[in-house]
Amino acid sequence: MEEEKFTLLRRFQYSSEAIIYQGKLESQGIDVFLRDNNIVDSNPLYSNAVGGVKMFVKTEDFDKANEILGDVSLYSVDDENQPLKCPECGAEQVDMEQSIDGVRSFFRVLFLGAFALLFSKYKHKCQNCKFEFE
Repeated sequence: MEEEKFTLLRRFQYSSEAIIYQGKLESQGIDVFLRDNNIVDSNPLYSNAVGGVKMFVKTEDFDKANEILGDVSLYSVDDENQPLKCPECGAEQVDMEQSIDGVRSFFRVLFLGAFALLFSKYKHKCQNCKFEFE
């Protein structure tokens, strides 16, 4: 019996991201193996220390898996599934993140704890020029 070889496909900051992409690949018939996801789940601050959650696929499936993940947008899209464009520079590398609006958010978290984050707004941030917009 020949030994199977695996190749690192991607690294993720959090296991939740890796699990989403794992599901996409497995739905296409590609076996996926995650490493260090339990360490990161036990304490997300360890993610940088261990190099994130690592996604491996069989070496023979690497090209197909890379092609499948290449079709998945890593950035925000609008209602018509078109990439959002930064109004400042026109780049399509736009992420959505929680809006922390200074003193007001600080006091919300101080008095309500993490529960306050459920009521926070989201904004978009361009990864190219770092411009933030609603």
